Amino acid sequence: MRVPFRHAVFLAALALLSACKEDVAQTFKPQEMTPETLGHYCQMNLLEHPGPKAQVFLEGNAAPLFFSQVRDAIAYTRAPEQVAPIVAVYVNDMGAAGATWEEPGKGNWIAADKAFYVVGSARQGGMGAPETVPFSNRERAAAFALVEGGRVLALADITDAMVLTPVETGAVPEPDDADYLGRLRALPHPAGE
Repeated sequence: MRVPFRHAVFLAALALLSACKEDVAQTFKPQEMTPETLGHYCQMNLLEHPGPKAQVFLEGNAAPLFFSQVRDAIAYTRAPEQVAPIVAVYVNDMGAAGATWEEPGKGNWIAADKAFYVVGSARQGGMGAPETVPFSNRERAAAFALVEGGRVLALADITDAMVLTPVETGAVPEPDDADYLGRLRALPHPAGE
């Protein structure tokens, strides 16, 4: 059976396109934060918040979702309402040269599943909640835990309760915050309240 030339060209083009699509799907590389980079949950500029950050790539999206806290990104990966498969997660290596709490660094992104995390330290992340602090090296994580408290865990050993349990951040709006009070008054109230 002889395949017509145009069918052969079509099949070759289709094979080439599927090969290209596979290459694109496998090249999710961490992106650097810019002044326009906003946190997925807070929609605030990430460069204005201290502590390590995270980025999560979803299948079909070239741009990652950024998180102002690593704890939030881990929680996101475990949340049931997530809508697309996760293909890559990166976190700042807080043990990298030049990384500080105020400026967690550039070019020091590591795969989340390869990191060692300090959980339960005295450090708070960018949104004021306890942070899950990532390091590429277990010894640097242990040194951080010795100074700041907490314990060193692999990603697989971090329980859902460690990242999904709500925490009190102490952030209370000022009583004279008219915008806050106006939004609060606009909320629907159950009958009788």
